[in-house]
Amino acid sequence: MEKEIYLEKLEKYFSVTKEALEKASVALDERRMADAKDFFNMIQCYYNDAKHFFNKGDYVNAFAALNYAHGWLDAGARIRLFKVDDSRLFTVDKEHAIEKDCCCSGCHESCSDGHVDDFKIQKD
Repeated sequence: MEKEIYLEKLEKYFSVTKEALEKASVALDERRMADAKDFFNMIQCYYNDAKHFFNKGDYVNAFAALNYAHGWLDAGARIRLFKVDDSRLFTVDKEHAIEKDCCCSGCHESCSDGHVDDFKIQKD
């Protein structure tokens, strides 16, 4: 079990998170732009915090902030605020990235597979 955060590991996480940030920044859901921008702002803040801690030599807090940034990236990708399908950078895959439209809460929006299954059951 590792008990220290090494520079090489931190540099790898910075690289992966930066790449994911760049992909997400050009893949915001235009129908939910305010929410997508809000998520992206949180990600950018945590990423900047990570750089700040890294520059101070505080690798533990840099690593923690990077993990928060990437957690927000993954969450935004999973709820489709970011239209990405790169499973190397995000916790999504092509199957989950397929968008299904339906009417939920009185508005036209993307539905999860669970919603689609519920509608099939209700239809029958």
